Amino acid sequence: MTAKDKHSSSVKDFSKKDLLSFYREMLLIRRFEEKAGQLYGMGLIAGFCHLYIGQEAIACGMRHTMKKGDKVITTYRDHGHMISVGSDPKRIMAELLGRRDGSSKGKGGSMHLFDLEKHFYGGHGIVGASVSIGAGLAFADKYRGNNNVTYCYFGDGAAHQGQVYETLNMAKLWNLPVLFIIENNHYAMGTSQMRSSSTNELHKRGQGFNIPGVKINGMDIFEVICEGQKCVDYVRSGMGPMIVEMDTYRYRGHSMSDPATYRSKEELNCKKEKDPIDKLHAHILTNKIAAETEIKKIDDEIKQQISDIVDFAKNSPEPDESELMTEIYK
Repeated sequence: MTAKDKHSSSVKDFSKKDLLSFYREMLLIRRFEEKAGQLYGMGLIAGFCHLYIGQEAIACGMRHTMKKGDKVITTYRDHGHMISVGSDPKRIMAELLGRRDGSSKGKGGSMHLFDLEKHFYGGHGIVGASVSIGAGLAFADKYRGNNNVTYCYFGDGAAHQGQVYETLNMAKLWNLPVLFIIENNHYAMGTSQMRSSSTNELHKRGQGFNIPGVKINGMDIFEVICEGQKCVDYVRSGMGPMIVEMDTYRYRGHSMSDPATYRSKEELNCKKEKDPIDKLHAHILTNKIAAETEIKKIDDEIKQQISDIVDFAKNSPEPDESELMTEIYK
């Protein structure tokens, strides 16, 4: 059986309910991010804001492989991940707007989202920080013997940071249950991976530490789930850490302040032909899994949901001045 045959057979394992759920979740992330971009342009979101547009299949797909108690930690491009773990998008948007009902009481903002109840540990502004902290979370799970896995996300730019390699060494030395997921969108801020990396095979960065790695098409939710599940099973079985390189692409700039003039329109249009949401939409219709009217209904429901999310965030009051010095270590 070829790799393509295996992929085709695995797709058949998903029910109509599953596929529409994937579509709904990815579309919610896309529309949420688009609206966040609009609100930023209107001056309602301050500071830095990094959008996840184009990478939705990764957060959504890997969420499907998780078990209760598994942890997620990521970088400052974190809105999509937090939505996928089941956090209330109203509280996420309120946090982006710096409002009292935000997930961090309006004091963390876009780059520092957090939800302990959903085992979402950030949202970290320091490049590469999620890797070290993620290993610490995995260390705690191994100590407790609860068979949980930490999903530790970082980008291709962070893959060059020194603390990442210190962490890889310790993670393998102690065989920690952590899955290091590199979301390779091919641009570290404005620098192409081809200009900043000595190799385009980032999943092999763990070889010197005896950490296995695989590369997965992060623009295909079926491959993310099916191949990602194998990696999760490896880590959960007690074999130690693993590196997953998700080959993906961001359609917007590094942040809202980045016009992304360093790439051509031809390149961007070529990548948009592989849009993960469009691919799933086409798969559903081509295989007659659902009618166009059912898809349209989901689109309309998401549109209304986004409207409700924004209304909630705008109507939430700003934090009281008394909150200025709370949650601060002395």
